Order: sequence, then C-alpha cells, then structure tokens
Amino acid sequence: MSKVVEEMNRRMLRARDAMDRAYAEPLDVAALARLTHLSPSHFTRTFRATFGETPHRYLQRRRVERAMALLRRTDRSVTEICVDVGFGSLGTFSRTFHDIVGESPTAYRARGAAPAAPVPTCFAMAWTRPRG
Repeated sequence: MSKVVEEMNRRMLRARDAMDRAYAEPLDVAALARLTHLSPSHFTRTFRATFGETPHRYLQRRRVERAMALLRRTDRSVTEICVDVGFGSLGTFSRTFHDIVGESPTAYRARGAAPAAPVPTCFAMAWTRPRG
C-alpha cells in the first residue's frame, strides 16, 4: 500500500471515529471534511470508496444501532430514544429505523422482549447489527 493511500485511510478512520464518538450530535459533511483536510465532495467520495457507504448513511446506521440497544435494554419511549441518538424528527427516525432494520422501533422492541439465550458477545453483535 502506498503512503498516499495509507494517509487517506488514516484520515477516513479519523472521520469515522469522530462520527462514532459524537453520533448523537449534529454532524455535517463539511465539518467532517474539514477534519480530514478534504473538500466535502472529495471527502464523501473517498469515504464511500473506503467504507462502502456514504458518511450520512454510516451516521444513520450508527444512530440506529445505538437506538436498537436502547430499545432492548430500557423502557424509555421511542421519542426519547429518537432524540437521544441524534434524530431531530420522530418520523425520520422511524422511517430510517424501518429502512435499516426492516421493522418499526415499536415492533423491534416487542419482538426483542423475550430474554435471549446466552451466547458469546461477538455472535450477539453480529446477529443484531443492521444489514441496511
């Protein structure tokens, strides 16, 4: 791997780590691009080439993953969870959740209410990770 490719991968990892840390905060492509010292359009193209999805879709999926955990582990309302994970609209949250998970947040919570059999954490994480 060339030094240029290696440096670009580091920049993309830096941006992805920032999204993982601050997923609930308002993040925009311009701010993430500044973090990587790239233009917003070049950042978006490079991020997609590196990780297989756009920065916006990655952030949505990360927020939905966190919402899935909160729906499984807490009895807080869907609206509270929506706001806590960084969505500004319950409608957008519900639509995005359904697109990624394949069911509504309420249906996901109802289906996940039964206690799961003990399995290694790596299997549980792979099984519950959204596919979208």
